[in-house]
Amino acid sequence: MLTRLAAATAVALTLSLSACGSSTDASDAGTIEDSGYVAGDGSIVVLPESERVAAPDLEGATLDGGTFRLGDHLGDVVVLNVWASWCAPCRAEAPALAALSTDLESDGVQFVGLDTRDSDVSARAFVDRFGLTYPSVVDRDGRLQLLFSDSLPPQAIPSTVIIDRQGRVAARALGKVSESSLRGMIEPLLAAATPGQG
Repeated sequence: MLTRLAAATAVALTLSLSACGSSTDASDAGTIEDSGYVAGDGSIVVLPESERVAAPDLEGATLDGGTFRLGDHLGDVVVLNVWASWCAPCRAEAPALAALSTDLESDGVQFVGLDTRDSDVSARAFVDRFGLTYPSVVDRDGRLQLLFSDSLPPQAIPSTVIIDRQGRVAARALGKVSESSLRGMIEPLLAAATPGQG
């Protein structure tokens, strides 16, 4: 059963990596279809606390030459955004991610990108263009995305996974996110107690 689940997840991820998942806006749909990308469904899933599982022990090299370890951010709400420079919906959502990452940093929210199927030159140009100040982990082959297969796998590009203060996968959006939808996923998690608090 586990082997079949792993195989199904790998197939789904392979399909998603050849696609650029997207937006619920009709204006974007034509662009996505015309370019040969398969659009994400725009769905948002928020899990109740009783159904959350521990996030994987994600660790990887960042575009700026550093190392990001998810485990170092226990106690923060972590927003993990899967993106690529060639993805139009990724470009469309980047300003909202840049603004929120700055606005919520002092509240204990850590943004991190997961750059997939990209070149370093294109990825760095994307980061500079949109003023992304948070780290982006390099995930050339999608291996790090597969770590989420037991929780809420990011099955489209872009996808956004939210991890709560206790280090559990709490929510996921497939496709382009807006500032308001992202706030709606993050703010309830900020109200929760940090680990060690009553």
